[in-house]
Amino acid sequence: MSDLEEPGRGALRVYLGAAPGVGKTYRMLDEACRRAARGTDVVVGVVETHGRQHTAERIGGLEVVPRRTVAYRGTEQTELDLPALLARRPDVAVVDELAHTNVPGLEHAKRWQDVEALLAAGIDVITTVNVQHLESLNDVVEAITGVQQRETVPDRFVRSADAIELVDMSPQALRRRMAHGNVYPADRVDAALSQYFREGNLTALREVALLWLADRVEEGLERYRSQHDIDATWAARERLVVAVTGGPESEALMRRAERISSRTGGGRWMALYVARGDGLVHHPPARLEEMRAMAADLGGTFHSVVGDDAASAILTFARAENATQVVIGASRRGRLSTLVRPGIGEVVIAESGDIDVHIVTHDEARRQRGDVRARPALAARRRAAGFVLAVVGPLLLSGLLLMTPDLHSLPSESMLFMVVVVATALVGGLLPAVLAALVSGFALNFFFTPPLRTLAIATTENGYALALFIVVAVAVSSVVDLAARRTAQALRATAEADALSALAHGLLHAGLDVSDVVVRAREVFGMRRVAVVDQGGEVLVASDEGPAEAGDEETAIEVDGVTSLVFTGLAPSPDQLRLMTAYAAHVRVLGERRAAAHESAERRALAEADRARAALLAAVSHDLRTPLASVKAAASSLRNDSIAWSPEDTEALLATIEEGADRLDALVANLLDMSRLEAGAVTSRSGPVELDAVVRIAVRHAPEPATVRVDASVVGPRVLLRVADTGPGIAPADRERVFAPFQRLGDVPGGSGVGLGLAVARGLTEAMAGTLTLDDTPGGGTTFVVDLPARSEGGGLP
Repeated sequence: MSDLEEPGRGALRVYLGAAPGVGKTYRMLDEACRRAARGTDVVVGVVETHGRQHTAERIGGLEVVPRRTVAYRGTEQTELDLPALLARRPDVAVVDELAHTNVPGLEHAKRWQDVEALLAAGIDVITTVNVQHLESLNDVVEAITGVQQRETVPDRFVRSADAIELVDMSPQALRRRMAHGNVYPADRVDAALSQYFREGNLTALREVALLWLADRVEEGLERYRSQHDIDATWAARERLVVAVTGGPESEALMRRAERISSRTGGGRWMALYVARGDGLVHHPPARLEEMRAMAADLGGTFHSVVGDDAASAILTFARAENATQVVIGASRRGRLSTLVRPGIGEVVIAESGDIDVHIVTHDEARRQRGDVRARPALAARRRAAGFVLAVVGPLLLSGLLLMTPDLHSLPSESMLFMVVVVATALVGGLLPAVLAALVSGFALNFFFTPPLRTLAIATTENGYALALFIVVAVAVSSVVDLAARRTAQALRATAEADALSALAHGLLHAGLDVSDVVVRAREVFGMRRVAVVDQGGEVLVASDEGPAEAGDEETAIEVDGVTSLVFTGLAPSPDQLRLMTAYAAHVRVLGERRAAAHESAERRALAEADRARAALLAAVSHDLRTPLASVKAAASSLRNDSIAWSPEDTEALLATIEEGADRLDALVANLLDMSRLEAGAVTSRSGPVELDAVVRIAVRHAPEPATVRVDASVVGPRVLLRVADTGPGIAPADRERVFAPFQRLGDVPGGSGVGLGLAVARGLTEAMAGTLTLDDTPGGGTTFVVDLPARSEGGGLP
C-alpha cells in the first residue's frame, strides 16, 4: 500500500471474561502466537501479567514495543507507547486491559480510545475486558459484588468488535485457581475468596456475561436475517408476544406471559396493543400508559400498532420480532357468533405456522365488554317507532297495492316491501327491521302470491321467491343497521376529534384557563353542571346551566390526587367518558402550567433577591469599608500617645470621624428603607412638604455644568412634580435599570452612595399610591416625573 493510500479500518477481537483470573490474557496471547506462526506481523503493545509466570512466558518470541515512562505526582508510571506503535505499524497489535485509565497528559484518557486510534490506522487489535467494566453493567456488578468499578468501557465500542469470545470458567474452578496462587499473591487469596470471589458472586457474574454476550449474538442474528430477507421464525431464543386489548383482563395476560417467559430462561416478552385504523374503537392514552408501566414493571416491553385486522397485525408483529410464542386471551364471544365468524384466536392459530399459540382463560372470558362490542343504543322512542313502522308499514303498503292491482306485479311488489324493511332498519335498527321482513313476507304471501287470501303457495317457485325475499330482507336490514351505526360512530369520533383539537389548540396557545375548559365541557356534553371539586367536596370552579333535575347523575373524573372534574346530567356513554377524561387531563395540565408559572415566578424572585444581595455586597463592601477605615484611622491616631496633636489636627480628626459616621448612618438608613419597602412594611402618611429640600438633594446628583429645574403642578386629582436636568441624559435601555437597587451608572463620584437612591425614591412614591418615571428633557438631559394623589383638603400638595 502506498503512503498516499487511505488505510482500511482494522478488525477488533475482544476476549470477554466474567471475572479476573479466568484466563483472558493467556487466551489473547495464544491467538497472537497462532497468528505470528502463520506469518502475520504481530506486535505486543501492552500486556499486564500481574506477576503471573505462565502469562509472562506465553509472550514467547513476540515482538514487544517498549512502554513509555510518564511522571505523575512524584512517581513514574509506564503506559502504552501509542505513537511508537503507530509508527511501527504492525498487522496486529496486542493491547491488554481495554478499560484501563491512562495517566493524565497522554493522547487519550482511556486505553480503549488508544485502541480506537489503532483501528482507525488500519491495525488489527486483540484485547481483553472483564464484564464488570462494561458501562451498562457497572451498577449491576456493584449490586452483586458491593465493589464499584471506576474504569469502564462504552458498550457500543465493545459491541462494534468484529469478534467477541467469552473466556468461561466455572466458579469452582476459578476459586481453585485462586487457592493455588495462580491469580493473586498468597497474602491476598483469603480476602479475595471471602469477598469478591465468593461462589455466589462468580455465578452471578458468569450469568451476566453470558446474557450480555447472548444479546450481542442476537443482534448479529437479526442483521443476518434482515440481510437475507428471512421471515421464518428461528427459535434460537424464546420470545413471547402477548396480545392485549386494554380491557381488565390485560393485566392477567401480561402476568401469564411473564411466568411463561421466566420458565424458558433468558426469554423475553412483549405486550402488543392493536389500535383500529379507523379510530372508532380505542382506549384513552392514560389506559395505554398504565399497561406500558405494568409491562415495564414485569420485565417486558409494550408496543402499539395500527391495523384493522387484529389477527394479521399480531402475526406480522410476531414474525418481525422473531417471536416463538403468542399469548392470546380466551374469546368473550358466544358460541353462535364464533361459528358464524371465527374470532381472533382462531385466526391466529390457523395462520401462525411455526409460532406456538397459547389461549389463556381469564375472568373476563365469555363476557361482553361494553366499550368495544356493545352496539350503540338507539333512543327508546326511535326503537318504538321502528316496531310501529315494522307492523303498520307493510299493512299500509298492502292496502295501497290492493287499491291499484293493475299497476304492479309480484317482483315490483317485493321490491316495495323491501323498501319498507330498509326504512324500518334506518329508523329503529335491526330487530324492528327483522320484524318488518317477517310481516312483509306474510303480506306478500297472503295478499299477492297465488292462491290469494291464504297462506298456501301455488308454485314451488313462488315459495322459493318468498323465502328468498325474507332472507335478503333480513340481510339487507343487517347491513343497513351496521352502516347506520358505523356512521353514527364516525360522527361521534369526528365530534370527539374536533373537541380534542379545540382543547389542544387552547392548550398550545395558552388561550384557555380552567373556567373556560369547564364552560366548554358543559356545552360539549350538554351537562347541567360541570365543576372542579377537591377531596373535601369544595367547589373550586363551576359552570351551571340550571338547577339539578330528577334523573341527573354525577360522573367524577379524577384530575389528580387532589381534585376531580364532576359532570352533572345524563349518564355519559363510553365514548363520552373517553372525551371527559381528555378534559380532565386538560384541567390537570392547566393546573401544572399554573403551578410551573408560580414556581418560575418564585425562582425569578429568588434570583432577583440573590442578584440584589450580590449587588449589595459589591456596593456596600466599598462604601462601608471607606468610612469605617477613615473612622478607625482617625480614632487610632487620636489614641496614639506618642504624637502630640495640635488643636487644629485634633479637630480635623474628629471631623473625619463625624463625617464617616454620618455616611455610615445615611447608608444604613437607606438599606433599612429599602428593606422595609421590599417587605411592604411602609405605609404612606400625607402631609405638606417643602420643595427646597427636594431641590437641594436633586442638585447634588447633577454633574457640572448641568442645571436642575423643579416644577410642581396640580392636574385634576393628581400632583405632578418634575425634576429636570440638562445633563448627558440616560440611555433608553437603562431607564428601568436605574430604579433597581444597587445600580450606579457612572453619574456619581466613586464612593458616593451604593445606588439605592432612586430605588428608595420609587418605593416611597409607590407606597403613597404614586408613580416615578423618567423622560427626556427637551434640549438634552433627563426629567423625573413624580405623580402623586392630591390631598383631599383644598387640593394642595400632599
